[in-house]
Amino acid sequence: MSRSIGPQLRKTWHQLSSKPGGKWLFSRVLGRLAPYTGSIGAQITQLEPGYCQVKLADRHRVRNHLHSIHAIALCNLGEMSTGLALMNSLPVNMRGILKGISVDFQKKARGTLTSECHCAVPTQMERQEQQVTAEIHNAEGEIVAIVTALWLIGPESK
Repeated sequence: MSRSIGPQLRKTWHQLSSKPGGKWLFSRVLGRLAPYTGSIGAQITQLEPGYCQVKLADRHRVRNHLHSIHAIALCNLGEMSTGLALMNSLPVNMRGILKGISVDFQKKARGTLTSECHCAVPTQMERQEQQVTAEIHNAEGEIVAIVTALWLIGPESK
């Protein structure tokens, strides 16, 4: 059985995203498949090969003691958008796993946040590392964090 997620992501997004409530449903399904990712309750708003946009509402459950969005919720949001942009780009029989991640916090994160990631679409079918960056902006368009994820991608093992 294939463990590659790219084709299934594209198919499910295509089936749901244009329908009323479809993006919400897609986001919830993703959260069920990856429970920790789903724990922040973010919503995927745009998804195409090499691009992803995810929104996170400012709610009590993602806040810290400073009344801003928790650092690890920001990390989770960035990892989610980098992973979706990249995994949605992978051809059949390719998979990926997060190898490393870093976050550069720019300012306190408050209000609705948008994480946006553009990445190169892999063209080689060999094992390789790909660094992918997401910028997280607040409602005023200010960068609150930059997440850099190192993904290891390659052919599925048999």
